[in-house]
Amino acid sequence: MDLTTDFFSLFQLPRAFRIDLGELDARYREIQAQVHPDRYAHAGEGVRRLSMQWATRANEGYLTLKKPLERAKYLLHLAGHDLQAESNTAMAPEFLMEQMEWREAVMEARSGGDHHELEHLHHRLRQDLQGRYEELAALLDDKRDPEAATEQVRRLMFLEKLLLEIDDALASLEDGEMDN
Repeated sequence: MDLTTDFFSLFQLPRAFRIDLGELDARYREIQAQVHPDRYAHAGEGVRRLSMQWATRANEGYLTLKKPLERAKYLLHLAGHDLQAESNTAMAPEFLMEQMEWREAVMEARSGGDHHELEHLHHRLRQDLQGRYEELAALLDDKRDPEAATEQVRRLMFLEKLLLEIDDALASLEDGEMDN
């Protein structure tokens, strides 16, 4: 086995956004059963180190391919497309306005302690994300348009961060309810 092989090859999956997650899970378990360090506890130092490297590589690959956003970033990386997430912050004005509206709604609901509204925002954003991931799948797998996919991934990064903010707001409200 080659430690430099890409994650799709490692798990014997097609290099695509749409993958069978059940197949990924099964292949991950198979690899871990073969390379888990516990299996080589009594082997020599070199074998134990190699086992650890393989287990780490399998974990890294599994976590990358399991999450849609990370899988998309990885596909773009393999195709030689840099997201420029840190240096390229330019976004369409409509998208930026939409982000401001979302964030204002979250801040209002959080400051007002409106658990119901935060759950509603969470549900709406999840639906929006689902549609955007379907669009991303079409861009990557069907149209093979890495430039448009890169833009979509950059937008999804913003939206996933917003989802985490809503989750944090819900958790802080729930923690506050427990304290009462």
